[in-house]
Amino acid sequence: MSQKHLKEAFISNLNGTSLLEISLGLSLPPLCLLCRGLLLILYHLRYGKPLSSRKYSLLLDFLVLVSPLLFSCTVLSPIMFFMPTIIAAFCAGIFSKIYSQRKHETRVPFRQIVKDFQKAYLDPEYIPAITVFRVYVNVLTSIGILAVDFPQYPRRYAKAETYGTGVMDLGVGAFIFGNALVCPEVRQKSCVTQPKFSNLARQFFSIWPLIFLGFGRLLSVKSIEYHEHTSEYGVHWNFFFTLAFVRLAASLLLAIFPKNKSWIVAINLAVLYQLILNTTSLKTFILHGSDGRDTRVGFLNANREGLLSLFGYLAIYMASVQAGLWLLKCRNSVKGWIEAARFLLLTVLVLFVFLHVSQAYADPVSRRMANLSYCVWVVAHCLTFFICFVVTDLALVFTKLLVKGSSVPCCWNVVKPPNTGTKRETEAVPVRTEGKLSHICLISAINKNQLLFFLLANVMTGTVNILIDTIHSKTAFTLCILHLYMFFNCLIMYILHAKNIVLKFW
Repeated sequence: MSQKHLKEAFISNLNGTSLLEISLGLSLPPLCLLCRGLLLILYHLRYGKPLSSRKYSLLLDFLVLVSPLLFSCTVLSPIMFFMPTIIAAFCAGIFSKIYSQRKHETRVPFRQIVKDFQKAYLDPEYIPAITVFRVYVNVLTSIGILAVDFPQYPRRYAKAETYGTGVMDLGVGAFIFGNALVCPEVRQKSCVTQPKFSNLARQFFSIWPLIFLGFGRLLSVKSIEYHEHTSEYGVHWNFFFTLAFVRLAASLLLAIFPKNKSWIVAINLAVLYQLILNTTSLKTFILHGSDGRDTRVGFLNANREGLLSLFGYLAIYMASVQAGLWLLKCRNSVKGWIEAARFLLLTVLVLFVFLHVSQAYADPVSRRMANLSYCVWVVAHCLTFFICFVVTDLALVFTKLLVKGSSVPCCWNVVKPPNTGTKRETEAVPVRTEGKLSHICLISAINKNQLLFFLLANVMTGTVNILIDTIHSKTAFTLCILHLYMFFNCLIMYILHAKNIVLKFW
């Protein structure tokens, strides 16, 4: 068997893992973020100033925000169920040290700190959880696309063949969800009136890099006979095409229907698509082709998974638009965000109940078809992921109240209450502080060039697979390669950010 066929077999016919393991895995990035924030606050408490060295900031960010994720999906995967507890205990230890080592003059009763925290006001124009969510989806995807080719990456985390919930199955949907959170329709102010189809026209011109990248990937994969999982998207289709067409179709729908009713459009799309799958031969066609023998003759047969799953991904996108609109409602207090987190948690619980019903009576989760269960699963886990980041940010806000003058990049800053000054005064503090700190934050660096980071990760993944026999790699070698690969990607983003370079061509 050729190397190409060996690698294709290595990532085929898999069944995924449990919902519980994926949920536990999702808690790791927020815990790593909390750990990094607490370490920076502890540094400020000890030395009386923030960490200003770019070199050490990059090293800290990589070792705390990225490296634990690499270990957790390889050598530490057998103890995945204990990883959140271990990191949480470490965070608790740092917090305890901060609390006990506060300066005597700043020590106030714990109850008073809690009251001050509940009354605290936050910058209403900046929601760090959205930025961090999108960056971490990108980082986890970049780790997964290379790590899956190594034997140390558990097969249960890879994409399931037909039915199942793999970590990488969630990654695809989460990428769509993250894109919709900041789409033009969400970011557009409600008071600004624009022609109905203006966003559609803008989207039409903004997707050309994705189309270009899609064709670039297609030509490169075919020309060098790179291994590919045909049942993932088809013979010619790939994720770049999916993302481009979903964005375009969503802009069309949002030009026709009110954007604040996008959740209704999402439900109708997902339910109608599932009904068609269950009541017609469409499901059989997606899984086995028009002749029932997995034929790939003709463009539709060749790319049936990629083309027909667009309906499911479009439903996820529309649901995320609704979530984005709701999240961007003006909330400028800790109390407001605690209430928002409660509402999101209730929504997640309802979605998980609906997921159980959908899997029992409609169809199990299938990324290959992007069916109703898959859509509900992705939205539920994405909202769970987001809630974790909101809670993390609030925990860091609370800790910063203990250490006067401390600050954490990509985290909320406490501002003056609206009634104590003008709006300009209220917003000046966080905007100015964020500007100081953003240049030493890996999250800000990746966020500034997200598409480039994803493209670079794809190119590097292809390069590593061409140069190295990944399937037979030893553990130490695998960890070394994965760390070098992620550090190189992060370093490029960090340098571009330090030089204030944004590579955007549209």
